[in-house]
Amino acid sequence: MESFSDPSLWLLFFFLLPLLFRVPIAVALGMAAVIVIWKWDKGLAMLSYNFFAGIAKPPLLAIPFFIIAGFIMERAGIAKSIINFVQAITGGVTGGLAVVAVAVATFWGAVSGSGPATVAALGLILIPGMAKAGYAKDFSAATVSVASGLAIVIPPSIAFIVYGGIANVSVPALFAAGILPGLLVAGFLMVTVFVISRSCNYRGEKSTIGIGRAFREAFFGLLTPVVILGGIYGGIVTPTEAAAVAVFYGLFVGVFINRQIRTIQDFFYILCSSVRSTAVVMIVVTCAGLFSWVATDIGLIEKSSKALLALSDNEWLILIMINFLLLLAGMLLDAISIYYVFLPFLLPILAHFAWDPIWFGVMMTVNLAVGQVTPPVAVNLYVGANISKISMEAISRAALPFILAALLALAVIIVFPSLSTFLPTILGL
Repeated sequence: MESFSDPSLWLLFFFLLPLLFRVPIAVALGMAAVIVIWKWDKGLAMLSYNFFAGIAKPPLLAIPFFIIAGFIMERAGIAKSIINFVQAITGGVTGGLAVVAVAVATFWGAVSGSGPATVAALGLILIPGMAKAGYAKDFSAATVSVASGLAIVIPPSIAFIVYGGIANVSVPALFAAGILPGLLVAGFLMVTVFVISRSCNYRGEKSTIGIGRAFREAFFGLLTPVVILGGIYGGIVTPTEAAAVAVFYGLFVGVFINRQIRTIQDFFYILCSSVRSTAVVMIVVTCAGLFSWVATDIGLIEKSSKALLALSDNEWLILIMINFLLLLAGMLLDAISIYYVFLPFLLPILAHFAWDPIWFGVMMTVNLAVGQVTPPVAVNLYVGANISKISMEAISRAALPFILAALLALAVIIVFPSLSTFLPTILGL
């Protein structure tokens, strides 16, 4: 009976029970924390302080800036110009439009930083275009949806900002570490779309405009990651300042170059969309931060870490178990919530085995990117299914080969940590 008086047990109970009734993750996290604080007298007066402290962190300021920058880039027509440029290069090969989808989604990750936002921005253009060219609609939607999951791996990444804040790891180092693994996953996906396209006889579609003209039209869009990442690695701006620069750069391109942002309604759409997306992220951040603080205070994190380490002394076995757990979590929860819920439990294990936190961050992020496109939740697939007007069952079946390819890439990233640590080491980060 003594175990029933353990606050750790009740914290988990009041967190998991609401999820069974489809209560939003932020509400479940916050409610569980508040109940335990009240019942075990942990100080209700600390609620407001911890709630504020959860978001009053300078690195988190980059999140709303990158979100609004993504919506500005979308409204500015940058996505379409980049698609035209990549299609001019690869559109004529077998499965050319599918290759374009993977390539542009990989690049757009450096603009948007959000998987669902990338699906929305690119899917409205690419999915109808691929269907018109003879590609199966479920294959088209799956290609865009899965490739858009790279958005949380390719820098600048909101996921890396959150991980860096929790694990106290350099965000610029994480950005650099995500480049090669992100390109590796993109390569595996491109091979997959080529094989499927060849077996299904999906042909490429040559661009109606030349490469030179397509490049000129896409030039300022292609310059976006150079401006953002160049400023960070050149020591000119911090990641937070780079996010603000991205906003003003996007406005400059949208207003004066592409001239797609012209009316008050355009600005109103951008601001409203950004506020909604930012609110969702920051509510999860505050409630999950409160949950993590309570879990630390009552000893749940220490107990869980010790229990996991007690299962085996083999670090590879523990690593496989962690990845399996993260993959399952990614099927059910959003990435931001998973970082705040699971990472505090995993940090002692990182210290125990002396794992590189930068490599672990990349591995964890790639794993969660796979989870974003793996049913039953699969936020990216829901957005893709909604855009293409097909069922979740159809898009889920079509996504399976891509999920397997991404898992193979994840295995390579796990086995070869130098893929993640090479660039940060070269850049001295």
